[in-house]
Amino acid sequence: MIKKLNNRFEHLNIVNHLLRWTILTIPVSFIVGSLVALFLWLLEKATELRWQHSWLLYLLPVAGILIYAVYKYLGKNAEAGNNLIMEEIHEPGGGVPSRMTPLVLGTTIITHLFGGSAGREGTAVQMGGSMAALLGRWFKLNHPDTSILLMCGIAAGFGAVFGTPVTGALFALEVLTIGRLNYKALLPCFMASVLADFTCSAYGIHHTAYHITFKAVAASNISFLHFDYLLLAKVILAGVFFGLAGYCFSELSHTIKNYSNRFIKIKWLIPVIGGFIIIGLTFALGTRDYLGLGVTNPDPHGVSIVSAFTPGGAAYFSWFWKILFTAITLGMGFKGGEVTPLFFIGATLGNTIAVLMGAPVDLMAGLGFIAVFAGATNTPVACTIMGVELFGGDHILYYAIACFTAYYFSGHTGIYLSQRLGLSKTHGESSSYTTLRQLREKRIGKRKLF
Repeated sequence: MIKKLNNRFEHLNIVNHLLRWTILTIPVSFIVGSLVALFLWLLEKATELRWQHSWLLYLLPVAGILIYAVYKYLGKNAEAGNNLIMEEIHEPGGGVPSRMTPLVLGTTIITHLFGGSAGREGTAVQMGGSMAALLGRWFKLNHPDTSILLMCGIAAGFGAVFGTPVTGALFALEVLTIGRLNYKALLPCFMASVLADFTCSAYGIHHTAYHITFKAVAASNISFLHFDYLLLAKVILAGVFFGLAGYCFSELSHTIKNYSNRFIKIKWLIPVIGGFIIIGLTFALGTRDYLGLGVTNPDPHGVSIVSAFTPGGAAYFSWFWKILFTAITLGMGFKGGEVTPLFFIGATLGNTIAVLMGAPVDLMAGLGFIAVFAGATNTPVACTIMGVELFGGDHILYYAIACFTAYYFSGHTGIYLSQRLGLSKTHGESSSYTTLRQLREKRIGKRKLF
């Protein structure tokens, strides 16, 4: 009798828990979904304006000074961006300021308007985290509940900006700690991501559609998995290169940022020099394909994420140039996300690998799209599901193999230095919840000794 009463009370507690978090996530989802819709609309207008007025690129150094000034005099701790949100979730401290939303929204639009190579995920996540923190203060939540609400903000921002609600929820759970998932926040994050995506779509925002037309030929004895053994081997090898690309992007971005701050004493000169380097590279290559988001291109013969899904849609080294342009842009003080450039890097690298290996171009481009992202953010599960949400579930085995392989070969590094190591990828690294920043400093220290 006592057990039955306990069971009944347990389910009442579950219902109460879900109702409470539904009430808390609704305002977060509506606010973040609306802000993401505004951001995507402004981003589209800024990109179109840059395409129409190519001379705007010459003002990129001036834009860099403006961004520097905005964060120096108004930003305070908001400049830490995604890393600040992750640190607050792990160990609540000074809080995530609400000013982060207008600052990152405005400066990201400025970066794109004048030709910086950046993405949009960082902006969406920072808006989500700062709005969730603001609501947490209004609701007077305790630290554990505030952490969950911050995760909901991440999920809402990510799910809405890419139109991938399931991925948004998993990303918020997976990105905080390598090898660990916080299932206590599972349903709140899922609700926040779905509702934010619904809100964003309600404003008439449409996301780019990607298609993989390749059809796998069953060459296995497993009836529900259709794969070709030779293609499987090619996917595994491609996954290694995707992981190495994620590693190179992360390390180059951090290295450029560290050396810029070390050797350039006048700090406002950092984005100015970065802007001039971007202009110089653009003229040296004779193309503007590596500026901005890179999702589409006004030049029908230009390189973009969309073009990478077709034969001849990318040059052999398009992925390398995008790594360089984005690492310089973000490493030298401009604002924006890393994920969309990672999509570009992965899709164009996949295109190159497909040509060299004789594999399906659209499939390899799609695998690179999600796998380089998986390697650079250490989120293989979320990225596998992203493949399903963006490209359909027919090739989920290939998605998983590419993402999991890239995850391992990206090593203990990533674009978010406040990400913690909960479970080592190998036995050579500590799993005592150290941050990637601490691991990186330790590696650099060892190199200096030799």
